[in-house]
Amino acid sequence: MTADAQFRIESVASVPRVDLERVLGTRGDPAGCWCQYFKLQGKAWAEVTTDACAGMLREQVRASSPGPGVVAYLDEEAVGWCAVEPKTAYPRLRRTKVVVQGSRHEADHASVWAVTCFVVRVGYRRRGVAAALLRAAVEQARSQGARVIEGYPVDVTRRPGAPSAELYHGTQTLFTAAGFAVVSRPTEDRSVMELVLQGRAAASSQPKT
Repeated sequence: MTADAQFRIESVASVPRVDLERVLGTRGDPAGCWCQYFKLQGKAWAEVTTDACAGMLREQVRASSPGPGVVAYLDEEAVGWCAVEPKTAYPRLRRTKVVVQGSRHEADHASVWAVTCFVVRVGYRRRGVAAALLRAAVEQARSQGARVIEGYPVDVTRRPGAPSAELYHGTQTLFTAAGFAVVSRPTEDRSVMELVLQGRAAASSQPKT
């Protein structure tokens, strides 16, 4: 897909399955979720197994190109993942407080995309992987006709010392560096950020508080 300084970023549809498993399937919350949390709700999420989540992601990758995210490589080693798709792919966003209260866009607008998750392998954090992933996610969304991209990051100045497991949404500084602007702050430590790729956003650009 693209080279980003020291990293090579690929659309997930073009990477070997073993590389995706190396990033998502080895430890912690990602190994139990496989980026399905925002795609399943209620009883479906409560009852789904890890193997089923892994199978769902593999099917989602097979079903479309470029697929539901991007993967970062460093020295040919898969080191990170970022999920990016139209908001319509994420049913849970329709009921997530931060999004419901903070987004300026309806969930059924296919031209509005969302970045929902980052995973960077232990040993590769604080090396710019997430920033490279976000830049590539924006590029992928743009190439697929996205008009607007949203992110729902954590403001670490208001949640100091937050562990890595709580920062999978990304940080506000990460999105700011990629050109996103804060449009609302639905909770004390979370914001909705937006990058307009085509035309103008339909609503006022003044941040909500």
